[in-house]
Amino acid sequence: MNITDLLVGLEAQHAEATARAGELRNQIEHLTAALAETEVRLADLATTQKVIAELAPAGDEPEPPETSTAYQAIVNAFNQHPEQEFRARELHEFLGMPTDEASVNVTRARLGRLTRQGFLTQPGRGRYQKRT
Repeated sequence: MNITDLLVGLEAQHAEATARAGELRNQIEHLTAALAETEVRLADLATTQKVIAELAPAGDEPEPPETSTAYQAIVNAFNQHPEQEFRARELHEFLGMPTDEASVNVTRARLGRLTRQGFLTQPGRGRYQKRT
């Protein structure tokens, strides 16, 4: 290899490195602008959170009584009849709750949550029983 070929090769590498450096500078500019926008958004969110916290009443608000009462009624039914299996609709009938599909679906979700929490088991599809 002669010196001319070596210089041509070095020139090509220099051009590639220069182009890559330009690309990286452009990326840095873009990321710097995006970072600045995100930091402004974070500051806005922190301010909003602070204002809402100051305006909100002090203390933790309890769950709405309707939800707590419904859960308590379900738990009480399973505690009173630990060996009995219930379907959601049967549980509604047992507790004297409305048996429309929307209400029963809410109870199905509650039963699923109680199952995931370990209070209930599912001995069959759609059937729930107190875990013993």
